[in-house]
Amino acid sequence: MNDTAVKTHFRACHLCEAVCGLEIKTQGQSILSIKGDKEDPVSKGFICPKATALEDLHFDPDRLRKPVKKVVNEAGDIDWIELSWDEAIEFAASKIVSLQQQYGDDTVGFYAGNPGVHNYGNLTHGSLLRRATRTKNHFSATSLDQLPHHLAAYTMYGHQFFLPVPDVDETQLFVLIGGNPMASNSSMMTMPDAPGRLKAIQKRGGKFIVIDPRKTETAKIASAHHFIKPGTDIYLLLAIINTLFDKDLVSDANYLQCLNTLEELNTAVLPFTLALAEKQCGIPSADIESLAVELATTEKAVCHGRMGVSVQEHGALCQWAIQVINILIGALDAEGGARLTSPVFASVRPGAKGKGNFNRYKSRVSALPEFAGEFPAVSLAEEILTPGAGQIRAMITIAGNPLVSSANATELEKAFDSLDFYVAFDFYINATTCKADLILPPTSPLEHEHFDIAFLRLAVRNSARFNPTIFEPSEGALHDWEIYNRLSGAIATLRQEEFKPLPDPAMLIDYGIMEDMHGEKENPQTAMTLDKLKQYPHGIDLGPLQPGLFERICHEDGQINLTPEIYLEALPALIDQSNESSLNDGEFLLIGRRHVRSNNSWMHNYHRLVKGKPRWQLQMHPTDLEALSLSDGDLVNIQSRVGELSTIVESTEDVMPGVVSLPHGWGHRKPGVRMSIASEQDGVNCNALTDDKFFDKISGNAALNGVPVKVSAA
Repeated sequence: MNDTAVKTHFRACHLCEAVCGLEIKTQGQSILSIKGDKEDPVSKGFICPKATALEDLHFDPDRLRKPVKKVVNEAGDIDWIELSWDEAIEFAASKIVSLQQQYGDDTVGFYAGNPGVHNYGNLTHGSLLRRATRTKNHFSATSLDQLPHHLAAYTMYGHQFFLPVPDVDETQLFVLIGGNPMASNSSMMTMPDAPGRLKAIQKRGGKFIVIDPRKTETAKIASAHHFIKPGTDIYLLLAIINTLFDKDLVSDANYLQCLNTLEELNTAVLPFTLALAEKQCGIPSADIESLAVELATTEKAVCHGRMGVSVQEHGALCQWAIQVINILIGALDAEGGARLTSPVFASVRPGAKGKGNFNRYKSRVSALPEFAGEFPAVSLAEEILTPGAGQIRAMITIAGNPLVSSANATELEKAFDSLDFYVAFDFYINATTCKADLILPPTSPLEHEHFDIAFLRLAVRNSARFNPTIFEPSEGALHDWEIYNRLSGAIATLRQEEFKPLPDPAMLIDYGIMEDMHGEKENPQTAMTLDKLKQYPHGIDLGPLQPGLFERICHEDGQINLTPEIYLEALPALIDQSNESSLNDGEFLLIGRRHVRSNNSWMHNYHRLVKGKPRWQLQMHPTDLEALSLSDGDLVNIQSRVGELSTIVESTEDVMPGVVSLPHGWGHRKPGVRMSIASEQDGVNCNALTDDKFFDKISGNAALNGVPVKVSAA
């Protein structure tokens, strides 16, 4: 075949949860164009600016192609020298095993970042290395993001991925709290073309309402927007639940027969009145009451909460309360409400694997609860820095950048500097991996096949697709799953243990599809297989979200647990807290924000995404600026309990008084970081201000929003 012929490839974009379909044209080793795939059954040609950065990622001269080891040269400077894979694997295995033999298995810690969730080889084989090291010190970006969602799913429905998704294509009322899909393309609900889908609600006579401390890009096109004081969402949600009971608006849908705790719930929410909610969150009582009534009386209504709800000190309570509201208004499993997806792989149903665990054991230092085998990320620094049995002395990170993305980044940097050994699975020398002794780079995303395991389980419409490789890997390159197999095997060999590597992830996916709800076991006549999927380069449309959620509840008794004790036991403290001031004089509440050309801390090496005006200003309300004798464009200092930084202030009425907003993910440029393209666009890291001691007490999830800070002229 002529290598210079123009070829057309179809692929899912792996750069955010929307996983939009792409059409990529190549000629030889060059990319000619990246466009939206108009025949993709869900995204239908829509893409955001991030998709075109796939070209930058693949050809980036800063991307590592071979393992590199850190050495200090004669001048005392750091050099990175390339190793063969055999040398790198032997070096990593020997250091890990040696430290574990000296200090115990738990001396090794794992941290997994969210880019790895977009790579099926990482998801199928990553657990292999975790098992090989035998440590219980596991951490991930889950507890910097969506852990409250999973805890509610586990406690209420019996499985951590039992996550009903808003049926936005049919709903007539969509209430969105703390989310900005116009910038993020939505999350915990895979929604390609978020702008089109939101506007479609209004075009068919419905509406969507946004509740957020900032008038976000989404709020600006919404039917209505309500400002809310950061961290007080739970008072709003509980007042809505109370109003549903008080006005006899609880749905009499048949499925309520499986709930035997309505009376207990009613009693528990009685103190959470409309007046208390208004006092705490700033939304007028009449508006809260109207919202509750509208949710209950609108056919096809649904409520959804995202980052602003999850990453606050009451995130777990909020996500539980949102599920309760959807249940009480009859939205659960209803058209236009919240339904469970039906993916071809890893569907959730009774007996499904990976249901999760909670609080089987606690972290060593602060006794924070484990969830699904992981400790909260806010406890990572103290687990490294605190001496004693079980102290973490070695780290393995997988596609993670916690020194930018985690709370109290300054303390975490101190912790990583103290490690005896650190190996990173990454193809960048970023703000975290520059601390590593060894970096093991997997292939580029365009050099391996793609099958979405995680996000099609959260999609607003059921679909499936398998994408082949676009560029053949360079000679000697290894996929991440091959690295896991080799390193796990090397560790087993040093321990004189037997080891059985896992096969190609495509084989595991094929087997999983055949065993799942669309496979041969359950649908012999129309069975889905991987070979069948490969025949549909644009993907297969499996139709809208379907009813049948109640047959898939994963508790042994088949019932919803409406009132898990961990939530009800926490409610009285909210009343006590409501009598206390959350701020000292001169303090503001800090929240984050997102931009459509950004995604956490891992997309700042691409010029087309970071170009333009700086995006890391501190947004502040004009009245607050005036009170501090500040003006738009001034340089200001921002100080929290754990750190401080300086940046430019921007005057805007898009944030409510008393609130300041600084975007997440910047501040990545540090000594040793290799980012030649984006060096001029660095910004400041808001996680120098977020506090590792400020977190959700139920789940341990980080509270990255609602952080008390002081602002002053620089």
